[in-house]
Amino acid sequence: MTSKAVLLDTNFFIHLLKEDSKLYKIANEYFKYFCEQNMKMKISTISIAEYCVIGSLDQLPLKNIQIVPFNIDHATKAGEFAKYVFESRNLIAVERTIIPNDTKLFAQAYVDNSVSFYLSSDTKSKKIYDLLIKKGDIGFKFLDLHNTYLESFGKLF
Repeated sequence: MTSKAVLLDTNFFIHLLKEDSKLYKIANEYFKYFCEQNMKMKISTISIAEYCVIGSLDQLPLKNIQIVPFNIDHATKAGEFAKYVFESRNLIAVERTIIPNDTKLFAQAYVDNSVSFYLSSDTKSKKIYDLLIKKGDIGFKFLDLHNTYLESFGKLF
């Protein structure tokens, strides 16, 4: 049986590392919970690039987190997801014609069978996730950082 893992979105780290963030406490509690549960925490190289716009690599708690490089399998699935999102523009607002990073991250979570959860506070990302769920099961649950880990895992199990 594959152990459960969580793919952590860029904004999770922004809130975790910024003590004056309104979601700092919740992010910190999730981080502690994942450590206590020995749940693998993962970060995409895409999220690292996004984080480095406002911070530096050495600020990220990489000692506890597995780095997931974006590869050809992820790219192929991201293209499939993006095609569906673009075809569904009337259902949600998609401003760009490029493949959004959210779609790439969802593809990574989909391809990695160990990923059971995706944690983010991004409401636009959640809309894309909800749209993809309508297409079919994508294999992982979206955890909203606006909810505590107790609320999220109480709802899931």
